[in-house]
Amino acid sequence: MMGTGTKLRILVCPLDWGLGHAARCVPLINRYLNAGHEVIVASYGQSGELLKQEFPTLLHIEFPSFTIRYSASGNQIPAILRTLPDILRYYRKEHRMIKAIVKVYEIDLVVSDNRFGLWGCGTHTMYITHQLMVKMPHGLKFLEYPVHLLHKHIINKYDRCAIPDSPDIRLSGDLANKYPLPRNAEFVGIHSRFQKEGEAVPCDILIIISGPEPQRSMFETEMVRRYKYSKADIVMVRGLPQNEDTSGQYGNIKVFNHMNGKDLAAYIRGTRRIICRSGYTTLMDLHVMGKLSCATLYPTPGQTEQEYLAAYCSEKKLSKTSTVDKPRKRGRLSRK
Repeated sequence: MMGTGTKLRILVCPLDWGLGHAARCVPLINRYLNAGHEVIVASYGQSGELLKQEFPTLLHIEFPSFTIRYSASGNQIPAILRTLPDILRYYRKEHRMIKAIVKVYEIDLVVSDNRFGLWGCGTHTMYITHQLMVKMPHGLKFLEYPVHLLHKHIINKYDRCAIPDSPDIRLSGDLANKYPLPRNAEFVGIHSRFQKEGEAVPCDILIIISGPEPQRSMFETEMVRRYKYSKADIVMVRGLPQNEDTSGQYGNIKVFNHMNGKDLAAYIRGTRRIICRSGYTTLMDLHVMGKLSCATLYPTPGQTEQEYLAAYCSEKKLSKTSTVDKPRKRGRLSRK
């Protein structure tokens, strides 16, 4: 479609569950812009803030996606089951909303990063996902194949499904490689907004905090507890693009609420060790930059996709994996 020479008006719609979906849309948006297309971003929350910072001159539409608040206990099954009716209601709601947006803005192509309801809206549609099968928690493993079939049914409603992985690399493991692909799906290679070459800012440890609350704050609190008095040169990025205060200090840890892509890439290039969650976008970034072997991955407790990816990377000896053994309740951190 992009090779036709026709200028398209493209609507990019990432899911607002953490920053990963928005972050991996950055190289895609740049590719569309470089090809001469017009891009409109439809997003919400922290994902929206990240994309506004990366693309301040583009038109941004507020388009909420359903968000789930994870449990503090690490057992996410009750939280997910409680929200299932809301997810189904919002699925129908966003399907109605996208039809209106497409009509008002005369959209030629809708790009949905893991948003289920953006098909059949009167124009061409593309769905982005690396998670064609959904890893289920213990006790619900028997549902993995039925849920995969349901997801496949949704994917087939789109004109095209792009999988950010490669059959040769298989960074997503079972998530995109266990079952036969939907008829409209294809691997499009590893995507990252970063490049391996460029400026490097040296530090001993780079801690990247991310993910949904309350687990994001709990992870931050635990990392501060562990490293606050370390003599190493430590930098922490809190993953809070909505916060205005950009930097500070937790003991010996230099803290940034958020970094733009250029600055974060420089710290990733220069660090000796990375501590981060095992979200798939993070893994793609580290793979592209040759830094996956420097990473210690801490999966979000109860988030089965991250738990699987962390174990998979450890098994393949791509990175180290650890856990926060005693999650602490969310609390306010004092800066000194």
